[in-house]
Amino acid sequence: MSSAPALVLEDVHKSFDKREVLKGIDLSVAEHEVVCLIGASGSGKSTLLRCVNLIEPIDRGRILVGGDEVTRRGVDVNRIRRGIGIVFQSFNLFPHMSVLENVTLGPRKALGLSRAEADAQGVELLRRFGLEDRRDDYPDRLSGGQQQRVAIVRALAMQPQLMLLDEVTSALDPELVAEVLNVIRELAEAGMTMVIATHEMGFAADIANRVCFLDQGVLLEEGPPEQIFRSPSNPRTQEFLQRIIAAGRL
Repeated sequence: MSSAPALVLEDVHKSFDKREVLKGIDLSVAEHEVVCLIGASGSGKSTLLRCVNLIEPIDRGRILVGGDEVTRRGVDVNRIRRGIGIVFQSFNLFPHMSVLENVTLGPRKALGLSRAEADAQGVELLRRFGLEDRRDDYPDRLSGGQQQRVAIVRALAMQPQLMLLDEVTSALDPELVAEVLNVIRELAEAGMTMVIATHEMGFAADIANRVCFLDQGVLLEEGPPEQIFRSPSNPRTQEFLQRIIAAGRL
């Protein structure tokens, strides 16, 4: 096992036009650690994840995954992305493909698995997360919670070393949230390294090894969940959590 952190961000800056969205983010994530990013909408959580997966190029700083600087000039972007799973709040499943076809496409095309190998792996993952009986269904036959679970399984089928989850419950009806959170909880218990942007404060308190509070592109405070949620030291963190508590979300 590598002694390098699973993920390191050093002085990461990102702007869109003249609006600076990330203002010098420093963050280190250890192997098997679960880090939850919290903060108001527009604080930079989603942009941070998109920069890690190289969907968005950074303007300044460095990002390292497993000790490998992925933001260096000339890096093979596709090689990096094969080791990083990312799941968005929109499911992004291919509507013309069955559940199993959605899950196995990446392993066959990017990892070079045969159809038989990819199908066997895909069926096992679907079984693990209670979706085997939907393997031949098309996405429009699934509930939102089931579609999001398939999206997570599809990311896992690529055998990533790091999973990025971007508000994966935001598009779901409240009664469907629990089934997706249970999948994420199982991944955490199995030792998957994850960085999760979430508005689900109770879930973050339960699952995270560390919680990071972002505000206007700055990582203002980080620490164990009990510290951040019970006795935050930064006044802005305190204000944010007071509003969350008043809204009954923690």
